[in-house]
Amino acid sequence: MPPLHPQKTRLDLKAMAILLVLCALWGGNMAAIKFSNQGLEPIFTAGLRSAGASLLMLLWILWKKQPLFPPSFKKIHALMVGILFGLEFCFIYLAQRYTLATRSYVFLYTHPFWVALGAHYFIPGDRMTWGRLIGLVLAFLGVVFAFSDGLAQVSGLIFFGDFLIVLAAMGWAATTLYIKIFLIRKCSPFQTLLYQLLFSAPVLFLISFFVEKEFIRHLDTGILLSFFFQTVIVAFLSYWAWFYLIHIYPVTSLAAFSFLTPIFGVFISSLILQEPITLYLLSSLGLISAGIYLVNKG
Repeated sequence: MPPLHPQKTRLDLKAMAILLVLCALWGGNMAAIKFSNQGLEPIFTAGLRSAGASLLMLLWILWKKQPLFPPSFKKIHALMVGILFGLEFCFIYLAQRYTLATRSYVFLYTHPFWVALGAHYFIPGDRMTWGRLIGLVLAFLGVVFAFSDGLAQVSGLIFFGDFLIVLAAMGWAATTLYIKIFLIRKCSPFQTLLYQLLFSAPVLFLISFFVEKEFIRHLDTGILLSFFFQTVIVAFLSYWAWFYLIHIYPVTSLAAFSFLTPIFGVFISSLILQEPITLYLLSSLGLISAGIYLVNKG
């Protein structure tokens, strides 16, 4: 069966514009997560976010009168993407107890390498080339350059946190590849996002029950606004746009753009906190942009 959406071999201007908006939103999401952590346990918050966004997705699908599952669709695939997504965010949130945010950025964005490696072997037409490999390395070096100060701090616990972040990056890549291989031929982007959110919520709540103590410490307007941003803007709207892109464009090219997310995060923090934008940051942006160009050219 052919995919529901026509497949494209390269990113066009529309895709690039959407990706830039998504990277900016995801860059700000890191700050939102840290803000909500002041009053809510992180894994519990991730579960609430998935539950809230999946409810919005259900209402949208019912309003559009779309079926929850396509005909003859194997529901095990829906369960698998939810489990992979839940484990990915579990590793991200757990890692924050051990490692530094700067190191998290660096190790999380090994994600495009795992995507490119999996796509090379499992997705026809999305092969690794020397140009793509050089582009990925350049972009990754840009992220390392931007956060090089945080890499100097080491300890056993920090290394354990780094390991969890790498597992999260691999989980993110596995989710992307699984969707591209098993879901795009039968499911719409709406359905794909619903499965990821709906089936990840119980996973996250279960893990939270065992590893977290006080789920809600306190609530105020700022924490509620932060949770709204994470749930409605990021988990509902931005993830739907991401899955729309996954259904159409090569995943290696899409993943390369994610290198811009931590740079957007630093720019947003600089604007909010009135911190100077350094030459290091501009140089990192140049390396990442050159890398993205080479990946898409290749």
